[in-house]
Amino acid sequence: MIVSPRGIVDIERPGQGVLDLSQAGFGQALLDFAMFCSDQELECVGKQKKKGTSPKRLWVSEHPENLYDKARPVLERCVREGLSLPAARAPYLCRDTKREDLRELMAGLTEECIRICGRIGCTALIVRPLFSGVKPGDEWEVNRKYYLHFLELARENQVTILLENQCRDMNGHLVQGVCADGREAANWVDRLNEEAGEERFGFCIDTGACSLCGQDMQEFALSLGKRAKAVILRECDGHTECSRLPFTCAAGGQSLTDWLGLIRGLRETGFDGRLILDFSDTAGAFSPILRPGLVKLARSTVEYFGWQIGLENLLKKYPSIVLFGAGNMCRNYMKCYGDKYPPLFTCDNNQTLWGTLFCGLEVRPPESLKDLPKDCVILICNIYYREIERQLRGMGILNPIEFFNDEYMPAFYFDRIEREWQEGV
Repeated sequence: MIVSPRGIVDIERPGQGVLDLSQAGFGQALLDFAMFCSDQELECVGKQKKKGTSPKRLWVSEHPENLYDKARPVLERCVREGLSLPAARAPYLCRDTKREDLRELMAGLTEECIRICGRIGCTALIVRPLFSGVKPGDEWEVNRKYYLHFLELARENQVTILLENQCRDMNGHLVQGVCADGREAANWVDRLNEEAGEERFGFCIDTGACSLCGQDMQEFALSLGKRAKAVILRECDGHTECSRLPFTCAAGGQSLTDWLGLIRGLRETGFDGRLILDFSDTAGAFSPILRPGLVKLARSTVEYFGWQIGLENLLKKYPSIVLFGAGNMCRNYMKCYGDKYPPLFTCDNNQTLWGTLFCGLEVRPPESLKDLPKDCVILICNIYYREIERQLRGMGILNPIEFFNDEYMPAFYFDRIEREWQEGV
């Protein structure tokens, strides 16, 4: 679980921002080289500098070999605070750029990024495909040459290159761009790896680009399958290019991003790659005084995504399962996973249910959990997770306890079971 430092870390004085990330519980950060060579800087290459610009300023776009020196303060501070940098992102052009003369510069910057990744042990680099000046129909051939150009250097530095889905600007509107079609993107990765003779290329899903293009994220994730090695989690309103904390861009109590489709798709593919949280616009809007609390919320948010996406992988871990709860959540479990991961039985605190059958499962009292094999997991199917876990530990039960949640199931019951509340339920 990786956090993007954009909007939080000042590249000139990174101490406070990196400290905020570390103290919030993040152990990994994205090395975003666009922080040191932005799309706006690239847009101005070769143009006269604005009046008042410091003559001492280091322009990486003019001297790519100085990229490491520009990034050094952030790198050193991350090491000091215990943040590893397992993934990075190469500089990229503006969505609406008209510049067609920067391919050589972009290649040089990406080469330098690969060298830095190898130097610090970063094993994945996100590299956006070329699009500016590329004629329709030539996208694959142009990008094939571009990505294979980095093959030997990436191999030497043990770096995997990740392609990323794009949206493009059409008269001020963002529409699907290069690699926005999941089947096409999967084909690109397969053909690159075939020419490489190894799995040197993968894919990074940018949820923001998917949202801006109105895409079905479940279908997109399923098309990519195991080729998806990373996912950038960021919220958009479907119209504006931005990076907000997930669930903060909502209307009518519903998020404007298709998180249901994303989680369903990634869960079905067994995704176990990197989750990269980018909430730079939300972070930038908050006062530095409030930012520590926001970063802690961000940490909880990415953990939540990791839990939801990895739910089926969690079920695969254990040789046997017992459920706790005989209600709606239990019923959803049985509908979606009951055949694939059948429980031994279910428990409930409601004495009137003991000895009955619920969705084909015998309902037993909590005391019966004391007789379980040590490697049997107790899966709590009730929103009072922490309270029930405390109850079971207080009973002396040492079995692994996990939480089940039915917010992002492959299918749902739309009618709910209603029972009168009883003490102890």
